[in-house]
Amino acid sequence: MSLIAKLKKNPWFWIPSLYYAQGLPYIMVVEVSVIMYQNLDISNADIGLYTSLLYLPWIIKPFWSPLVENTKTKRWWTIGMQFVMGAAFAGVALVLLTPSFFSFSLIVLYLLALASATHDIAADGFYMIALNEEKQSFFVGIRSTFYRIAIISGKGLLVILAGYLIESGTEVDYAWAVTFGILAVAMTVFALYHTLSIPKPDGDVAEEFETTKDQLTAFIKVFVDFFKKKQIWVALAFILFYRFAEGQLVKMGPPFFLDEVSAGGLGLSTSDLGFIYGTIGVIALTIGGIIGGVVISRKGLKYWLWPMLIAMNVPNLVYVILAYFQPESHILISAFVAIEQFGYGFGFAAFLMFLIYVARGENKTAHYAFGTGFMALGMLIPGTISGFMQEWLGYLNFFIWVMIATIPIFIVTKFVEVDPEFGKKKEKQE
Repeated sequence: MSLIAKLKKNPWFWIPSLYYAQGLPYIMVVEVSVIMYQNLDISNADIGLYTSLLYLPWIIKPFWSPLVENTKTKRWWTIGMQFVMGAAFAGVALVLLTPSFFSFSLIVLYLLALASATHDIAADGFYMIALNEEKQSFFVGIRSTFYRIAIISGKGLLVILAGYLIESGTEVDYAWAVTFGILAVAMTVFALYHTLSIPKPDGDVAEEFETTKDQLTAFIKVFVDFFKKKQIWVALAFILFYRFAEGQLVKMGPPFFLDEVSAGGLGLSTSDLGFIYGTIGVIALTIGGIIGGVVISRKGLKYWLWPMLIAMNVPNLVYVILAYFQPESHILISAFVAIEQFGYGFGFAAFLMFLIYVARGENKTAHYAFGTGFMALGMLIPGTISGFMQEWLGYLNFFIWVMIATIPIFIVTKFVEVDPEFGKKKEKQE
């Protein structure tokens, strides 16, 4: 058996790299861009507004998912989008060196977001086609782990790299151009590798319809069935409000760490932020997520829904404490960030399980995409107002407002109904 044949036969040779490649563009677009624009002296109001709009492709991706489903193969779309994302990363690197870098980079980042959202549809669909049910279950933890490693790389290592270049005397725009240039090379290498390693399963074929009318009817039915689900409007309210507070923190957290003490921030360097927020924080988030998944498998989603909701929101208080005392100790700041991110990871496990719960039944792949689309909308709406709220209130009062913004999800959750058996690990069958 040739080396290429061995690569394609063994999922270990393509699943980790595929989901690492899936995580990198998302984190660079929605979170690392915030740090970059802060370094480039863009106002918090503009950062909050314009970077939040970059969520839009992940919100509306269900509308072009039939195109990915019915034209070409999932493999073709997956590899093709990786080449496109490599070119988009290179585009960001180039436009950062121009006088109109802000508007040009937003345009290219939006194109990158479109390619990334399309890649999500194709890669997740390919995963379900290329693996049988047993292997899907086995590798679900592997794909999640490597996705999170990509998050650590983006928020941690790459931010540290940019910070190191800046602190070494490199111009800010050039430092970030180098960072995105490295990503362009990396994504192109992933695309080339996956052309060799990703298999060509028999089931990966474009679905065909006899007429355009049949295709349109099937497309409409997917939407109709989704909105006919039991308690769907309560479920959508839950999805929209679950991250309403966190959606504001994720935008204004990095500026808070970077801003001068006199401006209400903590005065950290970019490399310090990369280590504290992007490495320690993400490790704590990952540990929280793993523990969250384990405990749900023991008692089910219904049992853990309220404890995880509390864990998701109450630890946001650490930002109020940090803004009030403005400590200089990196150890103390790291500890507080770890507490908040652990709670977020633990609480987010319930949210992911709820998305799967809502997607149950026919067309579950498309319906899961709808759920993640509403999830992205739940991040976009609070993110767009976060910068204006922070500039109006100042950091301390803004973080108090974030605590107030947690109230709606506690009200909505009172009306959520979940099957007590959902999420529990089934008895092992011989």
